[in-house]
Amino acid sequence: MQIPFTSLPADARLWIFAAARPLNDAEQQRLLGLVDAFLDRWTAHNHPLTSARELRYGQFLFVAVDESSAGASGCSIDAMVRSMSALEQELGVELVNHGPVLYRANGQIVRDDRPAFAERARRGEVSPDTVVFNNTLTRVADVRDGRWEVPARDSWHRRAFFNSSPA
Repeated sequence: MQIPFTSLPADARLWIFAAARPLNDAEQQRLLGLVDAFLDRWTAHNHPLTSARELRYGQFLFVAVDESSAGASGCSIDAMVRSMSALEQELGVELVNHGPVLYRANGQIVRDDRPAFAERARRGEVSPDTVVFNNTLTRVADVRDGRWEVPARDSWHRRAFFNSSPA
């Protein structure tokens, strides 16, 4: 059963999928239509999951489940990832790879693989002040509390790329 994303409790479990590039309007509509169809029938051990989705900046898909009545199982999570992988093929854009770093530069969302981002950090092109997207968050509260789009110093990115920076 799908509900509005804003209706989810703070402790709802969250997955963030970042498209390799911003999706155009037709791609966004197709993505959301297919995700909605999946969420409407998403179950864990034959129990419907109360879920929601939200697309931000035409590039980041949030999928969340309220686990207070039924929690997502390993099989149900696998089904979601398989569905997202199928969407990748249909849309021709990567969605499931959590390795790249997404950040803001000159008002644009940029996506680099980790070695490229590390090299940019070494050269001073990005810094602990660079706004990054922390797509590793696992609770809706983290997004609501402003921990998704943050300066790198306030995310795991600090430890990974700016190790000499103060805590």
